[in-house]
Amino acid sequence: MKAAEKNYRTVPLKLGAHMSVAGGLYRSLERGRSIGCNTIQIFTRNASRWAAKDVSAEEISLFQKARRAAHISPVFAHCSYLINLGCEGEFYERSIDAMIAEITRAENLGLEFVVLHPGSHMGCGEEQGLKMTVQALNRVFETTSQMKCKIAIENTAGQGNCLGSKLEHLEYFVQHCSNPDRIGVCIDTCHLFASGYDFRSEKSYERTFQELLNRIPRQKILAIHLNDSKMPLNSKVDRHEHIGKGHLGVEAFRMLMNDARFAKIPKVLETPKGKDLAEDIVNLNLLRSFCGSAVKAERSVQYG
Repeated sequence: MKAAEKNYRTVPLKLGAHMSVAGGLYRSLERGRSIGCNTIQIFTRNASRWAAKDVSAEEISLFQKARRAAHISPVFAHCSYLINLGCEGEFYERSIDAMIAEITRAENLGLEFVVLHPGSHMGCGEEQGLKMTVQALNRVFETTSQMKCKIAIENTAGQGNCLGSKLEHLEYFVQHCSNPDRIGVCIDTCHLFASGYDFRSEKSYERTFQELLNRIPRQKILAIHLNDSKMPLNSKVDRHEHIGKGHLGVEAFRMLMNDARFAKIPKVLETPKGKDLAEDIVNLNLLRSFCGSAVKAERSVQYG
């Protein structure tokens, strides 16, 4: 990875974490800035409930003001966990409406994209589930046709009937959605590993990420979630762990952080943490250390 490391250092590092919006959406930006993030992910609403109030003009103003002060970009949202676009049923129409609401909220806040778990086929089969998801996404794009906010489909760990655990699923979404300018993917390292893709050695790393790029154009990869895995390879279980403390280990992240092909892609943590963000600081510092002195110098200039 020496050549990749050399190339990487010419590109500004976009590194951050998922930030809480407790106390107001704008607080997420203040929290991110306090630990040196220059990109963050947020929830714009309670991710475990259907009901969500509209974002007020005051909230939008406070958020945009805080974002200018924090110099954080991109800022993106993770959609509600309740949304399931993969199968007809009780929640299908409700999920489409919720997805439209997510896009609208993100657009009003000026967010670049939202990250979405595609959902479960609920036993109707992968092929039907993929088709249903694309149909739903196309309806969302049609309803929000005047908006710019994109959707990044996140790969999943492979539990149960969930869609998105195979790279060919992500390829299908990208190729079949009606608005190619507004569809992309988000790669979660824990999910990738748990679903059976190994990348702990140099050989397995290159095999996995070359397959990814063979299926998904690099410009369609809008974000990367940096999470180690508490569970072993191909476990199909989604359990995030601190960087280097799980079954993926340090070297997988060292290779990823020094891979020039992904240098421009924003990378955020979704690892466990407390209110003081101490765990995020440890994980971010470790990730930055993989990139060498050039990244450390860049950070000292930006954050003093």
